[in-house]
Amino acid sequence: MSLETLRRDVLSAIESLRGELIGLSHAIHAEPELSLNEFKAAERLAGAAEGHALSVSREAFGMKTAFAAEFGKSDGPVVAILSEYDALPGIGHACGHNIIAAIGYGATIALSKLGLPGMVRYLGTPAEEAHGGKEIMARCGAFDGVDAAMMIHPSNLNLMTMPTIAVADVEAVFHGKAAHASAMPSRGVNALDAVVTAYSAIAQLRQHIQNTERIHGIITDGGLAPNIVPERAACRFFIRAADVHDLVKLKKRVVACFEAGALATGCRLELHWTGADYLDLKTNWPLAENFEAHAKALGREFFPMEQIPAGFAGSTDMGNVSHRVPSIHPMLAVAPADVIIHNPEFATWAASDLGDAAVIDGAKALALTALDLMADQHVLARVKSDFAASAELSRLAVAEVSHDHHGGCGCR
Repeated sequence: MSLETLRRDVLSAIESLRGELIGLSHAIHAEPELSLNEFKAAERLAGAAEGHALSVSREAFGMKTAFAAEFGKSDGPVVAILSEYDALPGIGHACGHNIIAAIGYGATIALSKLGLPGMVRYLGTPAEEAHGGKEIMARCGAFDGVDAAMMIHPSNLNLMTMPTIAVADVEAVFHGKAAHASAMPSRGVNALDAVVTAYSAIAQLRQHIQNTERIHGIITDGGLAPNIVPERAACRFFIRAADVHDLVKLKKRVVACFEAGALATGCRLELHWTGADYLDLKTNWPLAENFEAHAKALGREFFPMEQIPAGFAGSTDMGNVSHRVPSIHPMLAVAPADVIIHNPEFATWAASDLGDAAVIDGAKALALTALDLMADQHVLARVKSDFAASAELSRLAVAEVSHDHHGGCGCR
């Protein structure tokens, strides 16, 4: 079957799935679930895939809310298509992961209707907002043997890729000694003072870091009552840098601030690194250009990457995947340009007509990109060549993040 025929058939298949895809997106949006607790969303997607005759493995690659399915020609290129579906505390799907879920599902199911020249590995990847689910799955073999991995993220702009930086997530817990704050303050050791001291030190540090670096956090425990010297207090910080090598250096400077709080007050310090560090995104440009061409053909206009303001970047555990296999993580507009992600207003747009349009356009462009990789040896060769150009740097980045600073992968 020719590539043109495959393209025509996959577009027709996605059109036939339109109602199901939008329905899935809205259902996941209506019941937001936090990282590691996406049981309803995972079951919706896995069950729906089984309804299209796919064999789905639940609790896949060491995670209870992950799943996997595979189909196609085993001796051809292997493309991993990803769905995310976790939400944010308090503001639901203000990152639009319901759209990511439906796009990945739609592209996968449409491709499953064809006689493919390669194989699709469909992965339900939980815990992107926290814990680094894709890193956990990668350590357990989720991307072994994969020639390329792809997913799409919603935004307020159409972008060829997502600007990203690496990030680490840490909780600092300070242990002091309780006492009556009025009658016997000298008997107490104030854990809240330790947090405030550390917070102030970090605030001062922020004046003297690179433009590509960010440190931001909150106090999560400040004590029980004003008249009790707090014996426990805690804060949580995200530490971001351009890449994992800069991140390692910045983490040491932040840890010194925590240690200063403990030293100044006499408290005991515990550090809990949450999940895995997220790597910067290594975009495979030939694959990204291929995606952009298909999305443009569907009527999407893309914002020039060179016009994105300096420092405009987030973080994603898709970065960890991208240093292991050629990857893309483009963004599609689901809201007006003045509506930002991680904002309650964005959550509303994630279930709007614009959000629904992104589900259909995204599924089409992603499926077409996967087809090109499987059916066109020239595309595959360019993708591999681009990845190989910096493979050694990626190997070092993966080795750094895989030192298991934050615990095992959870494989069973």
